[in-house]
Amino acid sequence: MNVTIDHLQIHYSVKGEGPDVVLLHGWGAELGTFQSIQESLSRYFRVYAIDLPGFGKSEEPPVPWGVEEYTQFVRKFFEALGIDTPILMGHSNGGRISIQYASQYPVRKMILVNSAGIKPKRKPMYYVKVYTYKLVKHVLRIPGLHLYRERILTYMKGRVGSDDYKNVSGVMQQTLVRVVNTDLRHLLPGIRCSTLLIWGQHDTATPLADGKLMESLLPDAGLVTLQAGHFSYLERPQEFNIIVNKFLENERKRQ
Repeated sequence: MNVTIDHLQIHYSVKGEGPDVVLLHGWGAELGTFQSIQESLSRYFRVYAIDLPGFGKSEEPPVPWGVEEYTQFVRKFFEALGIDTPILMGHSNGGRISIQYASQYPVRKMILVNSAGIKPKRKPMYYVKVYTYKLVKHVLRIPGLHLYRERILTYMKGRVGSDDYKNVSGVMQQTLVRVVNTDLRHLLPGIRCSTLLIWGQHDTATPLADGKLMESLLPDAGLVTLQAGHFSYLERPQEFNIIVNKFLENERKRQ
């Protein structure tokens, strides 16, 4: 299914009937990764999975976005489809957006899965790469060198950028830089909805320490760990669905 939000064609899927549950995927993923979760929850809920702008079958934003722009997009999506006080589930970058949303708007419950939102501690080599790139970018403004600017910068991006960075367009590369450098820990104490944190013990992208920190800062939260990595919901689907259904048991009884 498709809907137009701020002139962008947005692809989404909806299944089931009942209280609204919205699934927000991580960076580089798309709504299809939530298929088993959507099927499981659709027995008791109306479950939406969205291709966020720039991913899956949804159009890219016209300019680089940050977490706030994605949050306002989600708000407008909810308004367009009549979604009110949803249950939010966000994986990785989708968790980052969920945190921002829950700090601004009513949410019934929230499930954060290997969530981003804590700005990572950088090793010295990271800053060497970043500032080398910025220096080269500045030098290439010199007359005569600008003819080689795009070729050299493309080469540099390939050398210093992560796979997430290299495998997307220029707009989405700048979007990635904006979102990963946003630290949301200051928002966590103000979030009042009950929150379930599900984490893979072996996650190296958003380490378990981030989940423990979020649990300590959120007023009403519990952390469950699985023998998995960053994609715990795909690596341990049966355990994951049992945990989620138990957390939402009282919500489905309200029907």
